[in-house]
Amino acid sequence: MKNFEGFGLSANLNKSLVKMGYTTPTPIQEKAIPLALQGRDILGSAQTGTGKTAAFSIPMVEGLMRSTRGSALILTPTRELAKQVLDVVHQLLGYQSPIKTAFIIGGEPMGKQFSQLRAKPRIIVGTPGRINDHLERGSLMLNDTGFLVLDETDRMLDMGFGIQIDKILKYLPAKRQTLLFSATLPDDIIKLSGKYLTNPERVSMGSTNVVALNIKQDVIKIEQDQKYKELVNQLYERNGSVLVFVKTKFGADRMAKQLCRDGFEVDALHGDLRQNKRTSVMNSFRNKKFRILIATDIAARGLDVPHIEHVINYDLPQVAEDYIHRMGRTARAGAEGAALCFVSSQDSRKWYAIECLLDPEMASKKKAPGKSRPGQRSSRRIHNTKPGSKPGVGIKSGKKPFNRSKLRQKTAA
Repeated sequence: MKNFEGFGLSANLNKSLVKMGYTTPTPIQEKAIPLALQGRDILGSAQTGTGKTAAFSIPMVEGLMRSTRGSALILTPTRELAKQVLDVVHQLLGYQSPIKTAFIIGGEPMGKQFSQLRAKPRIIVGTPGRINDHLERGSLMLNDTGFLVLDETDRMLDMGFGIQIDKILKYLPAKRQTLLFSATLPDDIIKLSGKYLTNPERVSMGSTNVVALNIKQDVIKIEQDQKYKELVNQLYERNGSVLVFVKTKFGADRMAKQLCRDGFEVDALHGDLRQNKRTSVMNSFRNKKFRILIATDIAARGLDVPHIEHVINYDLPQVAEDYIHRMGRTARAGAEGAALCFVSSQDSRKWYAIECLLDPEMASKKKAPGKSRPGQRSSRRIHNTKPGSKPGVGIKSGKKPFNRSKLRQKTAA
């Protein structure tokens, strides 16, 4: 489909799409929107940055605009993702829309949320924990909810929200439309879809266990006590915004302070921050007030900042599937990105699990994971290099390429 007008959307919604700069539907939108407009349940899988939020928000808003009755519930794993989804919904509705919304997440005052719910919102976006709190208090009623979205369902299950999701869905009417989206489709997601979706249409954009083709990846095998020194070297050599993943909240704060002392513009994002602080950090990073963001997996889930050019895995994720989500923070909406992994001898099993996820056939030919040799560098090409470029480097106009000879000297030191 060449443009959104082919979906037969209302005039007001088409105007909103024009204002948002939406011209041509992405592949996931082209597949999912017509099915959702027909009232079908959808089991969707797509890499992040493919326009998934609009794929479920557009038919939801269209349905609510057509009728004065009914409401919609969107569940997301994190507060940041919920905010991003709500922002898209507000843009689609337009400034003068009579349809009210509610933002129901943890970390926000209950009184403010009570006020939003008393206003009888027709669209509720929130996280499972706080939604469940309001249901148990009786401050939220879902008996007229005809449209349900479970976004990034795999992460919600990873975070232990499975029981809460079960409880929430018991409050919804049996006759409803459900759209379930997940970046990966493990067995528990398939089982959940069989439980709560009715004859769903499967919408999938390629393999869910791959990293986008426009992300150039490198691996440095290095010992733990050498990681910080190498990180500093990489930050000096890379241009543009950088997202660094660490495994703990304490580690994020400590690294941010250390990098700040070393002269970098940096801040940290993790689950222990109050919501207003998290919002402030995200707004500052989005507006390029600092260049480097140190984050944990949960805090960065759903992070949508178009100018992130580099993702550095200082610590490997505990769950292999999280590697896919981390990589999805760069190369958004078709842009190019670069990723780097530090793999220590203690990380060999984690890295092997990631390799098995990305390329099971190739991983099966390898020996059981042993200890990595410090200073050894490997490169995993998942892109078509342009003439004059090198794997994992990504030479761009006006940008200085990485000095690999210098890097090898440092990693070998």
